[in-house]
Amino acid sequence: MAQARKKDVLRAVDDQALLLARTLVRSARFGALATVEPRSNWPLASRVGVATDPSGAPLILVSGLAAHTPAMRANPKVSLLLGEPGKGDPLAHPRITLCAEAQFLERGTRNYEWAERRYLARHPKAQLYAGLGDFTLVRLEPVRASLNGGFGRAYELSREDLVVEGLTVDAVAASERGAVQHMNADHRDAIALYASHFAKAPEGEWLLTGIDVDGLDLSLGDDVRRVTFPRPLRGAEDIRMILVEMARTARGAA
Repeated sequence: MAQARKKDVLRAVDDQALLLARTLVRSARFGALATVEPRSNWPLASRVGVATDPSGAPLILVSGLAAHTPAMRANPKVSLLLGEPGKGDPLAHPRITLCAEAQFLERGTRNYEWAERRYLARHPKAQLYAGLGDFTLVRLEPVRASLNGGFGRAYELSREDLVVEGLTVDAVAASERGAVQHMNADHRDAIALYASHFAKAPEGEWLLTGIDVDGLDLSLGDDVRRVTFPRPLRGAEDIRMILVEMARTARGAA
């Protein structure tokens, strides 16, 4: 009977729910991390800086001195709450809770390089300590998630709903640095169009901070915006084509 009531509360996952879930994860700057303290077996909650790797899995940068670091090494099962409250009732704003497994990334590997670049693009001030030997990046591999889109909008999501994988993800990740640098150096006018038209953001010196198969990330100081592509990229060669197409669409609307 209780299981039936739970199913009645949950909505069927549709495209709108998937977009909201992925946007919440991809645009997060901070979150609440829950681990299990090894000695006491009590839950331990910490506030952590968050970014995502090319696949969409959350990334956190941790110090060996932080209590959650040995907790994750002893028990990699964690939970991460994402979603910032806005005006009015904080509980009326969307948020997502991920159940995940902590994976400590190995320095010197391709995945660490990609993860570090994306994390520092989201948190530039972390460059002051990210290279210290006591710090390391941890990938939180999603297992499942609970999405609360607001009153009466609850969804249960699977790993496949949040993470994208395959050769295309790797190809785009390998081209990301060059594409981001080129756009920020030579096409700030297009970036301003992405921010104003697609992200409905205020005017300002917006920067492109990340590109993945599903969309791009923009930042203006602490303000981070997510723009989803009209269709997923099929390869690195699609990056230029879709950016030009989106700039043309935004100019036409203006």
